[in-house]
Amino acid sequence: MLRLAGPLQSWGERSAFTAVRDTASFPTRSALIGLFAAAEGIGRDDGRLGRYDSLRITVRIDRQGTRAVDYHTVGGGLPKARTAATSGGSNKGAAVITRRHYLSDAVFVVAVSGPEQILTGLAAALRRPHWAPYLGRRSCVPDEPFVLRGYVEDPEEELRTRVPLSLSTPADLENDTVAVDFLREDPPSGASASWSDTLDINDAPVSFSQHGRAHRMRRLYRTTEYLPWALTGPQHTLLRRLIHYARTEESA
Repeated sequence: MLRLAGPLQSWGERSAFTAVRDTASFPTRSALIGLFAAAEGIGRDDGRLGRYDSLRITVRIDRQGTRAVDYHTVGGGLPKARTAATSGGSNKGAAVITRRHYLSDAVFVVAVSGPEQILTGLAAALRRPHWAPYLGRRSCVPDEPFVLRGYVEDPEEELRTRVPLSLSTPADLENDTVAVDFLREDPPSGASASWSDTLDINDAPVSFSQHGRAHRMRRLYRTTEYLPWALTGPQHTLLRRLIHYARTEESA
């Protein structure tokens, strides 16, 4: 169980080294797998990326966040030799202008499920990462607590009934519930048997090689579910509730 929260997040979806660096409205699989690989010390050209193919990821959207755009320049007014480098090994010779998109004040809770032998090592690595984790870009540092739990019996049930919600949304006072969106990689079943939308996105990584990045399509199922209002609470108690939830595992 991971909580992805911070002042800024940016989950690049379509742009690659272009003047506009976009962000998806949720954490992409590519970014999450990159985060896992970095924590375990697996480099871009390591060749072990396939070990994460069996992992299934569910995202609970606690706060969608607000989109922000940064007008960004690099290398203006400098000699050519000190301007931004090109992929061919030379220098651009002029200022590089980009518009970088971010999500401000967003919060996502991510449940990762898969083979126990992979998850055990991954949970340990995320708590003591080889390379520091970040939320899509190196400048986007995650808040604590980052790893909420290393193991839960039923991740879906945990997201629906136990993990504290980081939002202030009007409740359905008649039913004591609050509407929350989920994104799943498999069609939901049981209480979430229907979904409101499907998304086909090209974000499942095949290679992170610097000069041979490749991705494949995957399908996501979006649902809106009604969770117990008791999972929310005053914002000034949120950190305490999250820490209590995370430490419950340690004392079990």
